Amino acid sequence: MEEIVPGALYLVSTPIGNLGDFSYRAVHLLKSVDLIAAEDTRVTSILLRHYEIHKKMLSFHSYNQKRQTPQILKYLQENKSVALVSDAGTPGISDPAYTLVQAAIQHNIRIIPVPGASAFLAAIIVSGLPINRFVFEGFLPAKKGRKTKIEALALENRTVVFYESPHRILKTVHELNECWGNRQCVMGREITKKFEEFFRGGLAELSSYLSQKPVKGEIVLIVEGVPKTSKRKVFNLYLCLDPTAKRG
Repeated sequence: MEEIVPGALYLVSTPIGNLGDFSYRAVHLLKSVDLIAAEDTRVTSILLRHYEIHKKMLSFHSYNQKRQTPQILKYLQENKSVALVSDAGTPGISDPAYTLVQAAIQHNIRIIPVPGASAFLAAIIVSGLPINRFVFEGFLPAKKGRKTKIEALALENRTVVFYESPHRILKTVHELNECWGNRQCVMGREITKKFEEFFRGGLAELSSYLSQKPVKGEIVLIVEGVPKTSKRKVFNLYLCLDPTAKRG
């Protein structure tokens, strides 16, 4: 196994559900670094106990990132090694790791990626939708800018990938169906866990399914890009973007 680089920031990917999806390298590094910065220390503690890792931790999340970044930089500048982990998956994808990475770059600190699980990659490879070109949008805005973002993506011809929470997924699917039409989509839920589920069908069918069966767990929603279709259907998309448009 590799030797730890003093003063390096390791971005360590963690399992997204199944604790078996954790590399030998990642276990070795977490056992060897001086400090683990975790999005939620309670969640990370479960993983560490499973692999018998006993290491000092501090929290690093969206609410304390401004306060904690200087403290982590101090550790790194003192030639101590730090591993950054998120609750699940790869750090930097829809979490605050970006802030720390930018600060580390500005201070000429070495950053070492440790690849592993990622929910959206696991979902798209089994989706059956075109993935030679896709766009990852993370979470849609909860309120401000939400309608604008959905409209801006209406004419995107690449496959579009979202993260979504269980209490907002029905609203999101309904709004996408209203604006984009009944496109083909895939919903992945609880990926790698006991109750893993994939729904494949149209947005309208998924909306109906979710209306009858509320779901739990982490969700990835994948929607086909604007399909090759009739001029009439394309015009309906333009009506979504500009309701005042005139038929030509």
